[in-house]
Amino acid sequence: MPRDDHRPRGAHRLPRAALTATAALLALLAAPAAQAHDYPTLDRVRFVQECMREHPGSPYEMTNKCVCAIDRIAEQLPYDDFVSGWTAANAISIGGERGSYIRDTEVLQVEIKRYRALVAESKKACFIR
Repeated sequence: MPRDDHRPRGAHRLPRAALTATAALLALLAAPAAQAHDYPTLDRVRFVQECMREHPGSPYEMTNKCVCAIDRIAEQLPYDDFVSGWTAANAISIGGERGSYIRDTEVLQVEIKRYRALVAESKKACFIR
């Protein structure tokens, strides 16, 4: 079938390729903006390992679900607040005088509740039971 225009065959692909390259570049540039808070890889891995220990199941499935949870937490909570909440939530079980400081400090109790609520909400959103 004859073509109406006199462009060589394949000439229409150049603009489409340029459009694809531009879209890919924009996606790469937008990616850092989408991640509001950057957490170190080590802390992400620790969270995922702890999550998988608490919620046994298929390793592949639980890895993806736990990664989803830490990603959701990182979207909502600055890294320093995550560290404070995680530390306080884990340190509350320390016995004796050192643990009583955390248990008796109202500001830390509020921080622990906020952290635990965010973790629970993130796990629920990522289908972790």
